[in-house]
Amino acid sequence: MLLLQVVLITLLCVSQTVHAQFQFFEQMFGHGHQQHQQQQQRGSSTSQWTANADIVPCSDYLCPETLVCVSNPIDCPCPDIQDVKCLIPDALDKGAATVLCVRGSEGCAEAERLMSKR
Repeated sequence: MLLLQVVLITLLCVSQTVHAQFQFFEQMFGHGHQQHQQQQQRGSSTSQWTANADIVPCSDYLCPETLVCVSNPIDCPCPDIQDVKCLIPDALDKGAATVLCVRGSEGCAEAERLMSKR
């Protein structure tokens, strides 16, 4: 009987140690929990955007990143004040343009140069 108690206590101690070790590695490497938290944050940011979009009065176009009401999507401001809004002309459709927000000293000229290489 004493031997059985010793074996059970030993197994219990070993299993607790192993369990604690796995928890350490899960926290150390973010095994699955970080992805789950990111999915929750994305979901909450979407619902947060929807809630804020419902509050903003806009009869035209509501910019998705800034919640600014504009008459056309091309009029949306860049989300960061450090960015510069560039209108890159479409090569196929003369009246159309792609809106691109860039940051840096080169600005729109560099973006146009890179787009023309396509």
